[in-house]
Amino acid sequence: MDPLEQARQEIDAVDAELAALFERRMKAVLAVARYKKEHGLPIYDPAREARVLEKAAAQIQDPALRPYYLDHLRNRMELAKQYEAFAMGRNRAAYQGVEGAFAHIALRTLFPHAEAVSYPTWDEVFDAVSRADAAWGVVPFENSHAGDVSAVLDLCYNHPELWVVDVCDLPVRQNLLALPGVQLGELKSVYSHQQAISQSDTFLKRLHLPATAMPNTALAAKFVADSGDRTKGAIASAETARLYGLEVLVPDINTDGDNTTRFIVLSREKPTVGNRFSLLFTVDNKPGKLAEVIQKIGESGFNMESIKSRPMPRVPFEYYFYVELVGDPARDESEALLRELDRVCRTVRILGVYTK
Repeated sequence: MDPLEQARQEIDAVDAELAALFERRMKAVLAVARYKKEHGLPIYDPAREARVLEKAAAQIQDPALRPYYLDHLRNRMELAKQYEAFAMGRNRAAYQGVEGAFAHIALRTLFPHAEAVSYPTWDEVFDAVSRADAAWGVVPFENSHAGDVSAVLDLCYNHPELWVVDVCDLPVRQNLLALPGVQLGELKSVYSHQQAISQSDTFLKRLHLPATAMPNTALAAKFVADSGDRTKGAIASAETARLYGLEVLVPDINTDGDNTTRFIVLSREKPTVGNRFSLLFTVDNKPGKLAEVIQKIGESGFNMESIKSRPMPRVPFEYYFYVELVGDPARDESEALLRELDRVCRTVRILGVYTK
């Protein structure tokens, strides 16, 4: 027998065994889910996952295969958590907009097996997670070209009961969409989300195309498709064009060719494991107070990858601050830093813990 065919037959045989073992494993996962639901336990158990990974690493004899097996096991555990969420009725994930919006694409990337639930506004996504109508919320947080989504950051500040538990960096390719057969010269107006308009400003200015902001890119595409107006165009993804029967008139109209939007995942369950964590804090409006916070972070050995300031709600000319730090919040150094910041800040809280 040909060596390649022999190897493939061996893989097929192993896969058949793995399929049976997968079903057996997921039956056990279902039993775990039922127990957790009955006793009100969270789906995610970081201590248990850490023990499983440590034990699994010791079971692989070939050191070259060990990291691949651990990745394989992490994927199995992620699928198990999604199945547990389904079995416990906690598999709803909320997003703002309609199918085809970039938030919907990010949600499907993060939670391919979840029930995606649409809400008209970001506020309603936050409220849905807060009320436990959804286990997770997926919202845009920052764009590499247009900057942060300030309204979402403000909602994070105003919802201390929610945590950021994951992030997804989604490459965003903005395209000019139109009805089938439309020529570029026929367009007189363009519709999209304000972020997409900002990301495509150079292209729009060159063609002298006025742009109107809409709640999201998919709604803009739907509006153009429903209008039947050949003079109207939309800025959205190629996936959105297919959903609403539009054509990509001009691809990749981003001003920044490496255009990426970061989406965050909201949850009521407190995260504990990650290589990044973010903080929200306020300080007294006195000389040197903000500098003291930054100095404490630097002295503790943490790299501060981001810092932002936003006006505090209902407090004129007062500000709160957001920082993202590289490091494990479970380390002793992290706990020491938080104690120091609690001493020098007016308020401080962990917003999220995640890996990226």
